[in-house]
Amino acid sequence: MSTIIAVDISGRHRIDAGYYMVCAAVSLEITPAALEKINEINTESFLFQKSAELVDIVRIIENTAAKIKSKGTIVVERGDLFNTDEQLIQSMFSQEIRYQESIGDRKAIELAHHVSLSTRNLLLKETGQNITILEDDLEERV
Repeated sequence: MSTIIAVDISGRHRIDAGYYMVCAAVSLEITPAALEKINEINTESFLFQKSAELVDIVRIIENTAAKIKSKGTIVVERGDLFNTDEQLIQSMFSQEIRYQESIGDRKAIELAHHVSLSTRNLLLKETGQNITILEDDLEERV
């Protein structure tokens, strides 16, 4: 078994308030094929007026994972870091980081995704924010 910190960010589509993102960092014990134990979960929310760039995403992940007491390698989906080369990504972080490699990694990131999305939806509901994706944001991505 190994200890990892699975990270996911929800909220990369613009809403009326801007880009309201929630990052979840989940410390887990995993095997190559399964989740064995959840040690700790941390979520942090961020609001940007413009779409987050790579350096912003690095800071979001670093800030969220740094508050996890259990130490481990940060594991993320390649797409969360704009499919950037893993060696370049490793040089940008102060903690050890890698892209997902195993089924256990994938399941851990899926769990982190559920945490980040559910937290974001709850915070938006509680604050009364409009969660409609704006049309011009969709056009920018096409």
